Amino acid sequence: MRIERDSMGEVQVPDDALYGASTQRAVDNFPISDLRFSRRMIWALGLIKGSAARVSGPAGHVSAETAKAISSAADEVRDGMLDDQFVLDIFQTGSGTSSNTNANEVIANRATQLMGGTFTEEKLAHPNDHVNFGQSSNDVIPTAIHVAAVAAIREDLVPALTNLEAALAAKAQEFDDVVKSGRTHLMDATPVTLGQEFNGYATQIRKGRERVERVLPELEELALGGTAVGTGLNAPDGFPAAVIADMAAVTGYPFREADDHFEAQAMKDATVSASGALKTVAQSMFKIANDLRWLSSGPRTGIAEIQLPSLQPGSSIMPGKVNPVMSEMVMQVAAQVIGNDSAITWGGANGNFELNVMMPLIAHNLLESISLLANAADTFRERCVDGIVANVDRARELAEANIIVVTALNPHIGYDNGAIAAKEAFASGRNVRDIVVEKGWLDAAQVDELLDIKRMTEGGVIE
Repeated sequence: MRIERDSMGEVQVPDDALYGASTQRAVDNFPISDLRFSRRMIWALGLIKGSAARVSGPAGHVSAETAKAISSAADEVRDGMLDDQFVLDIFQTGSGTSSNTNANEVIANRATQLMGGTFTEEKLAHPNDHVNFGQSSNDVIPTAIHVAAVAAIREDLVPALTNLEAALAAKAQEFDDVVKSGRTHLMDATPVTLGQEFNGYATQIRKGRERVERVLPELEELALGGTAVGTGLNAPDGFPAAVIADMAAVTGYPFREADDHFEAQAMKDATVSASGALKTVAQSMFKIANDLRWLSSGPRTGIAEIQLPSLQPGSSIMPGKVNPVMSEMVMQVAAQVIGNDSAITWGGANGNFELNVMMPLIAHNLLESISLLANAADTFRERCVDGIVANVDRARELAEANIIVVTALNPHIGYDNGAIAAKEAFASGRNVRDIVVEKGWLDAAQVDELLDIKRMTEGGVIE
């Protein structure tokens, strides 16, 4: 251990740690969950600090040598080379000050090393004066949340949803002629095709992706420049805009400075909105996954209109049992994302005056939701959707046994007579065709023409 000092005095820090006294105090204060910020959040902190150094050096706010070393150290943080130095629990000070300080200390000490110094003896780069120049935890952490979320959505979630949509659309085309029974309220309804069902799933995912993409402009607006309370105190004129421009150049994403720094720091409405879009995607994926496990149920005593890929033994006691494990995985992910949304919503409500004090919680849950949905969508597509097979004969058998096909006769025999035929068919085990002919409402040729199951899936009145 070595002795480090901060404004509160001395504290012991591990000899090999690049972080310093303030980080160690937070380590000691918050032994709560063992949850740490994700790679995306650390990447964003490194990006912000590196861009700030690339602006502060040429502008003369920090010496050129120091700024260059800070930029290099921050790039190492951004690229994941120093992740083991980010040691703080998610459940910490509500502003995320501890994590901003963690980044400042790690980057300052690494910059000192790069300049040939020994940070245990003489710090050539200062965490507050140099690394944190023109910034505050109160604008850095909300900026990092937005930056990390934008990158994760653009690079992970949108491609995953695009690919899942394409896979479902391909199955819709493949199953276009597979006629089956429709179901509403889990009860028999008029016929559909399996392709129509899968096309609906593909559209759900497409619309979900579009909803997520619509929140990106809000997230691309950054709080950086507001410093402590939104006034921008200690941030030189033009400094925040220049830093954000550098961040945009590095990432290729259209980041811009917030129009109102008080809103950007005191409220987390953009993250709540983004989480709402993620929740919508989650419930869509839940619905699709749940439908697929119902449609594949059986294989002998269930619906069994489709067959999912067999991936692993389903029971430790029942030989040959195979379960819809990919559907169950997606359903659990959806439940977690919906739970995360509740935490994010309540976190967003806890902005007090000029600062939200639930930002680490919001950051963790938002980034976890994006990651879970992206990973689940990719895995579900690859290990389930791509391998789905239609049980064509079984689907046709159930469709033909469906007494609700009598609905197509309503324009010709009336709803009331249709209900009589349906009830009598169900009670007797006979089909509605024979009952309608027997009662003389239509002749056999007319009924055969009107009860065209495939034609029923195309809508309109069958003449």
